Amino acid sequence: MSQNLLEVKNLVKVFNIGGRIFGSKLKAVNNISFNIKGDNPEILAFAGETGSGKTTVARMILGLETPTSGEVIYKGNNITHIKKRNELMEYMKEVQPIFQNPFETFNPLKKVDSYLYETARNYNLANTKNEISKIIENSLKSVGLTLAEIEGRYPNELSGGQLQRVSVARALITKPALLIADEPVSMVDASLRMSIVNLFNELKVKYNVNVLYITHDLATAYYISDRIAIMLRGDVVEFGDVDKVMLLPLHPYTQMLIESVPQPDPEGTWKEEIKLSSLEVKEFSRLGCKFCERCPYSMKVCKEVEPPIVFKEGREVKCHLYAKEGVTTKVKI
Repeated sequence: MSQNLLEVKNLVKVFNIGGRIFGSKLKAVNNISFNIKGDNPEILAFAGETGSGKTTVARMILGLETPTSGEVIYKGNNITHIKKRNELMEYMKEVQPIFQNPFETFNPLKKVDSYLYETARNYNLANTKNEISKIIENSLKSVGLTLAEIEGRYPNELSGGQLQRVSVARALITKPALLIADEPVSMVDASLRMSIVNLFNELKVKYNVNVLYITHDLATAYYISDRIAIMLRGDVVEFGDVDKVMLLPLHPYTQMLIESVPQPDPEGTWKEEIKLSSLEVKEFSRLGCKFCERCPYSMKVCKEVEPPIVFKEGREVKCHLYAKEGVTTKVKI
């Protein structure tokens, strides 16, 4: 039996909202588990509205947030509480982030190519500048750029699409096994969006790179991902093969989202923003189903008991509607 590349076990993140005394606790991520095998590279999408918890999942995997409970295991090693610098650097070398806004990623007063040279030096990838330049050139080539195009230039001298490609190239310098891309096309012009999305698929095929694709855009998620997890208020409510989830959704929430993008049109993005009003914070802490107040199939049990995870029709769905029909599993996603 082959070892998983990444295994996330029962991950929980709780935030204190409004102070310790009069505030409340918000469970941004509720007992999430999944794995990426690694032997057959894939693009796994986590899709959900703003505020669903998907970015928090990504930040915990990257070590930018400490889980309240649960584990992140990479190649058999628990990295949740890594303290040794050499172990942390090795993990960061193999798991690289790509963030949402390329204009915030790069300091406007710093030349873009300096980030690439720094990355190569920080990870001791070569001894001479000439060797480093070759590594950078190969990395840029993989995203459709050359060192001559960006050398000596500042961020404002490049387009948003070019900057995001440089972000991807920087991440590829260390030859990672996993890229964690958090809303990588949301700040890019629509005309360039699909070129970035297609790039991730090319990297998967040509360079055997796995991608955890975080997005609120169902259209691009359907277009490039192999599997997809639909998140709602910290829960993964449906998870499985992207065709099964997107074309034959089982969870009422997934069905509602699919209706908002009736065709897999890359330009038809879902843009609803979520602001955490007191009602929505209450929705996070609800004992039963987080969707029950809006669900047309809501039952009494939905308001009182957290839904079980049920395996049905080739995917996992967290819904009381299928509790008697499918096979309830304790193995989370």
